[in-house]
Amino acid sequence: MIAAATMPAMDRRVETKRGTVMQFRPHPGQWRAWQSDARFVLVLAGSQSGKTSMTSWWLRREIQQKGPGDYLAVSPSFPLLSVKFFPELKRILQTELGLFKFPRSAKPDSPAELTRRGELLLWGKPQDVPTFIRFGHADNPDSLESMTAKAVVCDEPGQKRFRLQSWQAIRRRLSIHQGRALLTTTPYDLGWLYQHFWQPWLAAQQRGERHPEIDIINFRSIDNPVFPREEYEATKLTMPAWAHAMFYDGVFQRPAGLIYDCWDEDNLIAPFEIPVNWPRHLGVDFGGVNTAGLYLAEEMAPNGGEATGRYIAYREYHAGNVTIGQHATDLLRGEPRIPHAVGGSLSEHQWRRDFAAEGLPINEPSIGDVEVGIKRVYAAVKTKRLLAFRTLSGFLDEMGSYGRVLNDRFEPTDKIDEKSRYHKLDACRYVGTSIFGNVTGFERVTGDDADRLAALGWG
Repeated sequence: MIAAATMPAMDRRVETKRGTVMQFRPHPGQWRAWQSDARFVLVLAGSQSGKTSMTSWWLRREIQQKGPGDYLAVSPSFPLLSVKFFPELKRILQTELGLFKFPRSAKPDSPAELTRRGELLLWGKPQDVPTFIRFGHADNPDSLESMTAKAVVCDEPGQKRFRLQSWQAIRRRLSIHQGRALLTTTPYDLGWLYQHFWQPWLAAQQRGERHPEIDIINFRSIDNPVFPREEYEATKLTMPAWAHAMFYDGVFQRPAGLIYDCWDEDNLIAPFEIPVNWPRHLGVDFGGVNTAGLYLAEEMAPNGGEATGRYIAYREYHAGNVTIGQHATDLLRGEPRIPHAVGGSLSEHQWRRDFAAEGLPINEPSIGDVEVGIKRVYAAVKTKRLLAFRTLSGFLDEMGSYGRVLNDRFEPTDKIDEKSRYHKLDACRYVGTSIFGNVTGFERVTGDDADRLAALGWG
Protein backbone atom coordinates (compact mmCIF):
# COMPACT_ATOMS: atom_id res chain seq x y z
CA MET A 1 0.00 0.00 0.00
CA ILE A 2 1.14 3.54 -0.64
CA ALA A 3 1.57 5.51 2.57
CA ALA A 4 -0.53 8.65 2.82
CA ALA A 5 2.55 10.78 3.41
CA THR A 6 4.03 9.75 0.04
CA MET A 7 1.02 10.74 -2.07
CA PRO A 8 1.83 13.72 -4.33
CA ALA A 9 0.02 16.86 -3.20
CA MET A 10 -1.15 17.57 -6.75
CA ASP A 11 -3.11 14.32 -6.70
CA ARG A 12 -5.82 15.70 -4.43
CA ARG A 13 -5.50 19.49 -4.76
CA VAL A 14 -5.77 20.80 -8.31
CA GLU A 15 -6.51 23.97 -10.22
CA THR A 16 -10.01 24.13 -11.69
CA LYS A 17 -11.19 25.50 -15.00
CA ARG A 18 -12.06 28.76 -13.28
CA GLY A 19 -8.56 29.18 -11.87
CA THR A 20 -9.57 28.29 -8.32
CA VAL A 21 -8.41 25.26 -6.33
CA MET A 22 -10.51 22.12 -6.03
CA GLN A 23 -9.60 19.37 -3.59
CA PHE A 24 -10.65 15.74 -3.57
CA ARG A 25 -11.71 15.06 0.01
CA PRO A 26 -12.17 11.29 0.36
CA HIS A 27 -13.96 9.65 3.26
CA PRO A 28 -12.00 6.84 4.99
CA GLY A 29 -13.29 4.11 2.66
CA GLN A 30 -12.43 6.08 -0.47
CA TRP A 31 -9.05 6.95 1.05
CA ARG A 32 -8.16 3.27 1.43
CA ALA A 33 -8.97 2.69 -2.22
CA TRP A 34 -7.01 5.81 -3.18
CA GLN A 35 -3.94 4.57 -1.32
CA SER A 36 -3.93 1.08 -2.81
CA ASP A 37 -1.10 0.39 -5.24
CA ALA A 38 -2.53 -2.94 -6.42
CA ARG A 39 -2.88 -3.40 -10.14
CA PHE A 40 -6.60 -4.24 -9.88
CA VAL A 41 -8.49 -2.38 -7.15
CA LEU A 42 -12.04 -3.60 -6.55
CA VAL A 43 -14.21 -1.29 -4.46
CA LEU A 44 -17.14 -3.27 -3.06
CA ALA A 45 -19.44 -0.77 -1.44
CA GLY A 46 -23.03 0.05 -0.61
CA SER A 47 -25.40 2.14 -2.66
CA GLN A 48 -24.66 5.89 -2.70
CA SER A 49 -21.45 5.32 -0.75
CA GLY A 50 -19.25 7.41 -3.04
CA LYS A 51 -17.98 4.70 -5.36
CA THR A 52 -18.43 6.55 -8.64
CA SER A 53 -17.53 9.99 -7.34
CA MET A 54 -13.90 8.99 -6.69
CA THR A 55 -13.46 7.44 -10.14
CA SER A 56 -12.72 10.67 -12.01
CA TRP A 57 -10.01 11.64 -9.52
CA TRP A 58 -8.42 8.19 -9.64
CA LEU A 59 -8.38 8.28 -13.44
CA ARG A 60 -6.91 11.78 -13.48
CA ARG A 61 -4.06 10.65 -11.23
CA GLU A 62 -3.45 7.58 -13.37
CA ILE A 63 -3.26 9.69 -16.54
CA GLN A 64 -0.84 12.09 -14.89
CA GLN A 65 1.41 9.20 -13.81
CA LYS A 66 1.21 7.03 -16.94
CA GLY A 67 1.43 9.81 -19.52
CA PRO A 68 -0.22 10.40 -22.90
CA GLY A 69 -2.18 7.64 -24.59
CA ASP A 70 -5.52 5.88 -24.43
CA TYR A 71 -7.58 5.27 -21.30
CA LEU A 72 -10.86 3.41 -20.96
CA ALA A 73 -14.13 3.95 -19.05
CA VAL A 74 -16.62 1.07 -19.04
CA SER A 75 -20.18 0.58 -17.74
CA PRO A 76 -22.38 -2.54 -17.84
CA SER A 77 -24.65 -1.15 -20.56
CA PHE A 78 -24.97 1.84 -22.85
CA PRO A 79 -27.89 3.37 -20.86
CA LEU A 80 -25.93 3.21 -17.60
CA LEU A 81 -22.89 4.66 -19.31
CA SER A 82 -24.94 7.54 -20.73
CA VAL A 83 -27.07 8.33 -17.70
CA LYS A 84 -24.65 7.87 -14.82
CA PHE A 85 -20.97 7.24 -15.50
CA PHE A 86 -20.34 9.50 -18.48
CA PRO A 87 -21.96 12.60 -16.88
CA GLU A 88 -19.94 12.16 -13.68
CA LEU A 89 -16.66 11.87 -15.55
CA LYS A 90 -17.59 14.88 -17.67
CA ARG A 91 -18.57 16.95 -14.64
CA ILE A 92 -15.17 16.57 -12.98
CA LEU A 93 -12.75 16.23 -15.88
CA GLN A 94 -14.31 18.83 -18.17
CA THR A 95 -16.63 21.16 -16.28
CA GLU A 96 -14.68 21.47 -13.02
CA LEU A 97 -11.05 20.81 -13.96
CA GLY A 98 -11.13 21.82 -17.63
CA LEU A 99 -8.76 19.02 -18.65
CA PHE A 100 -10.77 17.21 -21.33
CA LYS A 101 -13.17 18.06 -24.09
CA PHE A 102 -16.00 15.52 -23.92
CA PRO A 103 -18.34 14.61 -26.80
CA ARG A 104 -22.03 15.45 -26.50
CA SER A 105 -22.83 11.83 -25.66
CA ALA A 106 -21.01 8.61 -24.78
CA LYS A 107 -20.10 6.59 -27.86
CA PRO A 108 -17.30 4.08 -28.45
CA ASP A 109 -16.16 6.04 -31.52
CA SER A 110 -16.35 9.49 -29.82
CA PRO A 111 -13.71 9.71 -27.08
CA ALA A 112 -13.00 12.54 -24.69
CA GLU A 113 -9.77 14.31 -25.72
CA LEU A 114 -7.27 15.94 -23.40
CA THR A 115 -6.93 19.61 -24.31
CA ARG A 116 -3.67 21.51 -24.75
CA ARG A 117 -4.42 23.27 -21.46
CA GLY A 118 -4.93 19.87 -19.87
CA GLU A 119 -1.51 18.74 -21.08
CA LEU A 120 0.08 21.81 -19.51
CA LEU A 121 -1.72 21.25 -16.20
CA LEU A 122 -0.82 17.55 -16.02
CA TRP A 123 2.74 17.55 -17.38
CA GLY A 124 3.83 21.17 -17.73
CA LYS A 125 4.32 21.07 -21.49
CA PRO A 126 2.53 20.08 -24.71
CA GLN A 127 2.72 16.44 -25.74
CA ASP A 128 3.42 14.85 -29.11
CA VAL A 129 1.00 11.97 -28.43
CA PRO A 130 -2.72 12.77 -27.89
CA THR A 131 -4.59 11.46 -24.84
CA PHE A 132 -8.10 10.06 -25.05
CA ILE A 133 -10.64 8.54 -22.67
CA ARG A 134 -12.57 5.98 -24.72
CA PHE A 135 -15.97 4.69 -23.64
CA GLY A 136 -17.31 1.17 -23.76
CA HIS A 137 -20.18 -0.86 -22.40
CA ALA A 138 -19.58 -4.41 -21.20
CA ASP A 139 -22.88 -5.65 -22.60
CA ASN A 140 -20.99 -5.70 -25.91
CA PRO A 141 -17.44 -7.09 -25.53
CA ASP A 142 -16.66 -6.07 -29.12
CA SER A 143 -16.84 -2.40 -28.06
CA LEU A 144 -13.81 -3.04 -25.86
CA GLU A 145 -11.53 -4.55 -28.49
CA SER A 146 -8.96 -3.02 -30.87
CA MET A 147 -7.30 -0.60 -28.49
CA THR A 148 -4.34 -0.45 -26.13
CA ALA A 149 -5.18 1.19 -22.82
CA LYS A 150 -2.93 2.46 -20.05
CA ALA A 151 -5.63 2.28 -17.36
CA VAL A 152 -9.34 1.58 -17.07
CA VAL A 153 -12.17 2.50 -14.74
CA CYS A 154 -15.17 0.13 -14.54
CA ASP A 155 -18.51 1.20 -13.11
CA GLU A 156 -20.80 -1.47 -11.58
CA PRO A 157 -19.00 -4.56 -12.95
CA GLY A 158 -21.05 -6.69 -10.55
CA GLN A 159 -24.17 -6.32 -12.69
CA LYS A 160 -25.23 -9.20 -14.94
CA ARG A 161 -24.73 -7.17 -18.10
CA PHE A 162 -21.06 -6.70 -17.27
CA ARG A 163 -19.95 -10.00 -18.72
CA LEU A 164 -16.87 -12.09 -17.96
CA GLN A 165 -15.87 -11.88 -21.63
CA SER A 166 -15.84 -8.10 -21.28
CA TRP A 167 -13.49 -8.17 -18.31
CA GLN A 168 -11.24 -10.57 -20.23
CA ALA A 169 -11.25 -8.14 -23.18
CA ILE A 170 -10.43 -5.24 -20.85
CA ARG A 171 -7.49 -7.10 -19.36
CA ARG A 172 -6.15 -7.79 -22.85
CA ARG A 173 -6.34 -4.06 -23.61
CA LEU A 174 -4.18 -3.38 -20.54
CA SER A 175 -1.57 -6.04 -21.27
CA ILE A 176 1.06 -4.00 -23.17
CA HIS A 177 1.36 -1.34 -20.46
CA GLN A 178 0.37 -3.68 -17.61
CA GLY A 179 -2.16 -1.00 -16.83
CA ARG A 180 -4.19 -0.67 -13.68
CA ALA A 181 -7.94 -0.97 -13.24
CA LEU A 182 -10.33 0.53 -10.70
CA LEU A 183 -13.60 -1.39 -10.44
CA THR A 184 -16.37 0.10 -8.28
CA THR A 185 -19.59 -1.79 -7.65
CA THR A 186 -22.28 -3.04 -5.35
CA PRO A 187 -22.31 -6.87 -5.27
CA TYR A 188 -25.28 -8.48 -7.00
CA ASP A 189 -24.62 -12.21 -7.29
CA LEU A 190 -21.88 -14.86 -7.03
CA GLY A 191 -20.74 -14.67 -10.64
CA TRP A 192 -17.34 -13.92 -12.16
CA LEU A 193 -16.49 -10.96 -9.92
CA TYR A 194 -16.97 -13.12 -6.83
CA GLN A 195 -15.02 -16.00 -8.35
CA HIS A 196 -12.16 -14.12 -10.03
CA PHE A 197 -11.65 -11.34 -7.51
CA TRP A 198 -13.18 -12.03 -4.12
CA GLN A 199 -12.29 -15.72 -3.72
CA PRO A 200 -8.61 -15.43 -4.77
CA TRP A 201 -8.14 -12.29 -2.68
CA LEU A 202 -9.80 -13.88 0.36
CA ALA A 203 -7.72 -17.05 0.01
CA ALA A 204 -4.54 -14.94 0.06
CA GLN A 205 -5.79 -13.05 3.11
CA GLN A 206 -6.49 -16.29 4.96
CA ARG A 207 -2.93 -17.43 4.23
CA GLY A 208 -1.65 -14.17 5.69
CA GLU A 209 -0.44 -13.06 2.26
CA ARG A 210 -1.07 -10.20 -0.12
CA HIS A 211 -2.60 -11.12 -3.47
CA PRO A 212 -0.09 -10.30 -6.23
CA GLU A 213 -2.59 -8.30 -8.32
CA ILE A 214 -5.88 -7.74 -6.48
CA ASP A 215 -6.86 -5.48 -3.62
CA ILE A 216 -10.42 -5.29 -2.35
CA ILE A 217 -11.75 -2.29 -0.46
CA ASN A 218 -15.12 -2.50 1.26
CA PHE A 219 -17.23 0.26 2.77
CA ARG A 220 -20.89 0.78 3.64
CA SER A 221 -23.37 3.35 2.47
CA ILE A 222 -23.17 5.11 5.84
CA ASP A 223 -19.39 5.41 5.55
CA ASN A 224 -20.25 8.22 3.19
CA PRO A 225 -20.79 11.17 5.59
CA VAL A 226 -23.71 12.54 3.56
CA PHE A 227 -25.69 9.28 3.56
CA PRO A 228 -28.48 9.49 6.19
CA ARG A 229 -28.12 6.92 8.96
CA GLU A 230 -31.92 6.95 9.39
CA GLU A 231 -32.25 5.68 5.82
CA TYR A 232 -29.70 2.95 6.46
CA GLU A 233 -31.50 1.79 9.62
CA ALA A 234 -34.95 2.00 8.02
CA THR A 235 -33.94 -0.18 5.07
CA LYS A 236 -32.38 -2.64 7.47
CA LEU A 237 -35.79 -3.15 9.09
CA THR A 238 -37.68 -3.56 5.83
CA MET A 239 -35.29 -5.63 3.69
CA PRO A 240 -34.08 -9.24 3.94
CA ALA A 241 -30.71 -9.45 5.68
CA TRP A 242 -28.95 -10.76 2.58
CA ALA A 243 -30.26 -7.89 0.42
CA HIS A 244 -29.30 -5.21 2.93
CA ALA A 245 -25.83 -6.68 3.35
CA MET A 246 -25.26 -6.58 -0.40
CA PHE A 247 -26.89 -3.28 -1.31
CA TYR A 248 -25.96 -1.18 1.73
CA ASP A 249 -22.88 -2.91 3.20
CA GLY A 250 -21.27 -4.03 -0.08
CA VAL A 251 -20.84 -7.61 1.14
CA PHE A 252 -21.25 -10.71 -1.03
CA GLN A 253 -24.19 -12.88 -0.01
CA ARG A 254 -26.06 -15.77 -1.62
CA PRO A 255 -29.08 -13.90 -3.01
CA ALA A 256 -32.63 -15.19 -3.00
CA GLY A 257 -33.68 -16.54 -6.35
CA LEU A 258 -30.31 -18.07 -7.21
CA ILE A 259 -31.47 -21.13 -9.16
CA TYR A 260 -28.58 -23.48 -8.41
CA ASP A 261 -28.26 -22.35 -4.81
CA CYS A 262 -26.83 -25.72 -3.79
CA TRP A 263 -23.76 -25.34 -6.02
CA ASP A 264 -20.76 -25.00 -3.71
CA GLU A 265 -17.10 -25.79 -3.21
CA ASP A 266 -17.81 -29.53 -3.08
CA ASN A 267 -18.92 -29.41 -6.72
CA LEU A 268 -15.48 -28.20 -7.84
CA ILE A 269 -12.41 -30.29 -8.57
CA ALA A 270 -8.94 -29.61 -9.91
CA PRO A 271 -8.46 -30.39 -13.61
CA PHE A 272 -7.00 -33.78 -14.53
CA GLU A 273 -6.60 -35.82 -17.69
CA ILE A 274 -9.90 -37.54 -18.44
CA PRO A 275 -9.33 -41.28 -19.02
CA VAL A 276 -9.91 -42.27 -22.64
CA ASN A 277 -12.41 -44.98 -21.72
CA TRP A 278 -14.80 -42.63 -19.90
CA PRO A 279 -17.93 -41.89 -21.96
CA ARG A 280 -18.18 -38.30 -23.20
CA HIS A 281 -21.36 -36.21 -23.39
CA LEU A 282 -21.84 -32.80 -25.01
CA GLY A 283 -24.62 -30.27 -24.53
CA VAL A 284 -25.01 -27.65 -27.28
CA ASP A 285 -26.94 -24.38 -27.31
CA PHE A 286 -27.41 -23.10 -30.85
CA GLY A 287 -27.09 -19.49 -31.94
CA GLY A 288 -25.70 -17.38 -34.74
CA VAL A 289 -23.74 -15.16 -32.36
CA ASN A 290 -23.65 -17.42 -29.30
CA THR A 291 -23.19 -21.12 -29.92
CA ALA A 292 -22.13 -22.77 -26.67
CA GLY A 293 -21.12 -26.23 -25.60
CA LEU A 294 -20.50 -27.99 -22.30
CA TYR A 295 -18.62 -31.29 -22.17
CA LEU A 296 -19.32 -33.87 -19.46
CA ALA A 297 -17.26 -36.97 -18.78
CA GLU A 298 -19.04 -39.92 -17.19
CA GLU A 299 -16.88 -41.18 -14.35
CA MET A 300 -15.98 -44.86 -14.31
CA ALA A 301 -14.74 -46.67 -11.23
CA PRO A 302 -11.03 -47.65 -11.26
CA ASN A 303 -9.73 -50.92 -12.66
CA GLY A 304 -12.47 -51.45 -15.19
CA GLY A 305 -15.32 -50.82 -12.77
CA GLU A 306 -18.79 -49.65 -13.64
CA ALA A 307 -20.10 -46.11 -13.93
CA THR A 308 -20.20 -44.26 -10.61
CA GLY A 309 -23.14 -42.06 -11.57
CA ARG A 310 -21.06 -38.89 -11.46
CA TYR A 311 -20.47 -36.52 -14.38
CA ILE A 312 -17.59 -34.07 -14.59
CA ALA A 313 -17.79 -30.91 -16.67
CA TYR A 314 -14.28 -30.66 -18.11
CA ARG A 315 -14.50 -28.34 -21.10
CA GLU A 316 -16.61 -25.44 -22.35
CA TYR A 317 -17.10 -23.88 -25.76
CA HIS A 318 -18.44 -20.51 -26.89
CA ALA A 319 -18.15 -18.99 -30.36
CA GLY A 320 -20.17 -17.04 -32.89
CA ASN A 321 -20.28 -15.73 -36.43
CA VAL A 322 -18.70 -18.86 -37.92
CA THR A 323 -20.13 -21.61 -40.10
CA ILE A 324 -21.75 -24.71 -38.67
CA GLY A 325 -18.95 -26.70 -40.27
CA GLN A 326 -16.40 -24.68 -38.29
CA HIS A 327 -18.42 -25.12 -35.09
CA ALA A 328 -18.53 -28.89 -35.66
CA THR A 329 -14.79 -29.02 -36.30
CA ASP A 330 -13.99 -26.98 -33.20
CA LEU A 331 -16.41 -28.91 -30.98
CA LEU A 332 -14.83 -32.23 -31.97
CA ARG A 333 -11.22 -31.05 -31.83
CA GLY A 334 -9.24 -32.88 -29.14
CA GLU A 335 -11.99 -35.37 -28.35
CA PRO A 336 -11.04 -39.07 -28.62
CA ARG A 337 -14.31 -39.86 -30.41
CA ILE A 338 -17.61 -38.26 -31.29
CA PRO A 339 -19.38 -37.57 -27.98
CA HIS A 340 -23.02 -38.30 -27.26
CA ALA A 341 -24.44 -34.88 -28.04
CA VAL A 342 -27.78 -33.30 -27.12
CA GLY A 343 -28.77 -29.78 -28.01
CA GLY A 344 -31.28 -27.14 -28.92
CA SER A 345 -34.94 -26.78 -28.16
CA LEU A 346 -37.38 -29.33 -29.52
CA SER A 347 -38.18 -27.06 -32.48
CA GLU A 348 -34.59 -26.50 -33.64
CA HIS A 349 -34.54 -29.43 -36.05
CA GLN A 350 -32.66 -27.64 -38.83
CA TRP A 351 -29.72 -26.84 -36.58
CA ARG A 352 -29.42 -30.52 -35.69
CA ARG A 353 -29.69 -31.60 -39.34
CA ASP A 354 -26.98 -29.12 -40.36
CA PHE A 355 -24.63 -30.25 -37.60
CA ALA A 356 -25.21 -33.90 -38.53
CA ALA A 357 -24.32 -33.08 -42.13
CA GLU A 358 -21.00 -31.70 -40.84
CA GLY A 359 -20.15 -34.86 -38.92
CA LEU A 360 -21.56 -34.07 -35.48
CA PRO A 361 -24.93 -35.70 -34.88
CA ILE A 362 -26.84 -33.95 -32.10
CA ASN A 363 -29.91 -35.45 -30.46
CA GLU A 364 -32.92 -33.42 -29.39
CA PRO A 365 -33.54 -33.17 -25.64
CA SER A 366 -35.69 -35.87 -24.10
CA ILE A 367 -37.95 -33.19 -22.62
CA GLY A 368 -38.69 -29.64 -23.71
CA ASP A 369 -39.91 -28.07 -20.49
CA VAL A 370 -37.29 -25.67 -19.14
CA GLU A 371 -38.30 -26.02 -15.49
CA VAL A 372 -38.23 -29.82 -15.61
CA GLY A 373 -34.77 -29.65 -17.14
CA ILE A 374 -33.62 -27.28 -14.40
CA LYS A 375 -34.94 -29.66 -11.75
CA ARG A 376 -32.93 -32.53 -13.23
CA VAL A 377 -29.74 -30.50 -13.24
CA TYR A 378 -30.50 -29.21 -9.74
CA ALA A 379 -30.84 -32.77 -8.43
CA ALA A 380 -27.49 -33.68 -9.98
CA VAL A 381 -25.86 -30.62 -8.38
CA LYS A 382 -27.46 -31.25 -5.00
CA THR A 383 -26.39 -34.90 -4.86
CA LYS A 384 -22.89 -34.10 -6.17
CA ARG A 385 -23.47 -36.11 -9.33
CA LEU A 386 -22.46 -33.03 -11.34
CA LEU A 387 -18.96 -31.69 -10.72
CA ALA A 388 -16.85 -29.24 -12.71
CA PHE A 389 -13.22 -28.36 -13.26
CA ARG A 390 -12.31 -25.16 -11.44
CA THR A 391 -10.98 -23.78 -14.71
CA LEU A 392 -14.38 -23.52 -16.45
CA SER A 393 -14.70 -19.80 -15.83
CA GLY A 394 -17.66 -19.18 -18.12
CA PHE A 395 -19.74 -22.07 -16.80
CA LEU A 396 -18.95 -21.19 -13.19
CA ASP A 397 -19.84 -17.54 -13.77
CA GLU A 398 -23.24 -18.62 -15.06
CA MET A 399 -23.73 -21.01 -12.13
CA GLY A 400 -23.10 -18.18 -9.68
CA SER A 401 -25.45 -15.68 -11.31
CA TYR A 402 -28.33 -17.68 -12.84
CA GLY A 403 -31.37 -16.51 -10.91
CA ARG A 404 -35.04 -15.58 -10.81
CA VAL A 405 -36.41 -12.10 -11.16
CA LEU A 406 -37.29 -10.81 -7.68
CA ASN A 407 -40.47 -8.92 -6.86
CA ASP A 408 -40.58 -5.74 -4.78
CA ARG A 409 -40.48 -7.86 -1.61
CA PHE A 410 -37.24 -9.53 -2.78
CA GLU A 411 -39.09 -12.80 -3.35
CA PRO A 412 -38.29 -14.97 -6.39
CA THR A 413 -40.80 -15.06 -9.24
CA ASP A 414 -41.08 -17.75 -11.90
CA LYS A 415 -39.27 -15.60 -14.48
CA ILE A 416 -35.57 -16.26 -15.10
CA ASP A 417 -33.54 -13.07 -15.04
CA GLU A 418 -31.71 -12.36 -18.33
CA LYS A 419 -32.46 -15.93 -19.45
CA SER A 420 -31.08 -15.48 -22.97
CA ARG A 421 -27.55 -14.90 -21.62
CA TYR A 422 -27.01 -18.29 -20.04
CA HIS A 423 -25.85 -20.33 -23.01
CA LYS A 424 -23.62 -22.80 -21.16
CA LEU A 425 -26.30 -23.57 -18.59
CA ASP A 426 -28.79 -24.12 -21.41
CA ALA A 427 -26.29 -26.54 -22.94
CA CYS A 428 -25.97 -28.26 -19.56
CA ARG A 429 -29.75 -28.51 -19.26
CA TYR A 430 -30.14 -29.98 -22.74
CA VAL A 431 -27.69 -32.79 -22.14
CA GLY A 432 -28.86 -33.14 -18.54
CA THR A 433 -32.37 -34.10 -19.65
CA SER A 434 -30.78 -37.15 -21.22
CA ILE A 435 -28.26 -38.26 -18.61
CA PHE A 436 -29.42 -36.98 -15.22
CA GLY A 437 -32.94 -38.35 -15.35
CA ASN A 438 -31.84 -41.96 -15.54
CA VAL A 439 -28.35 -42.21 -14.11
CA THR A 440 -26.77 -45.65 -14.29
CA GLY A 441 -25.57 -46.79 -10.91
CA PHE A 442 -26.99 -43.80 -9.01
CA GLU A 443 -27.92 -46.07 -6.13
CA ARG A 444 -24.22 -46.71 -5.61
CA VAL A 445 -23.33 -43.08 -5.02
CA THR A 446 -25.90 -41.99 -2.48
CA GLY A 447 -24.18 -43.45 0.57
CA ASP A 448 -21.52 -41.88 2.74
CA ASP A 449 -19.75 -39.26 0.63
CA ALA A 450 -16.40 -39.53 2.38
CA ASP A 451 -16.17 -43.31 1.95
CA ARG A 452 -17.29 -43.14 -1.66
CA LEU A 453 -14.81 -40.42 -2.55
CA ALA A 454 -11.98 -42.27 -0.84
CA ALA A 455 -12.83 -45.50 -2.67
CA LEU A 456 -12.74 -43.68 -6.00
CA GLY A 457 -9.45 -41.99 -5.22
CA TRP A 458 -10.92 -38.50 -4.80
CA GLY A 459 -10.69 -38.18 -1.04
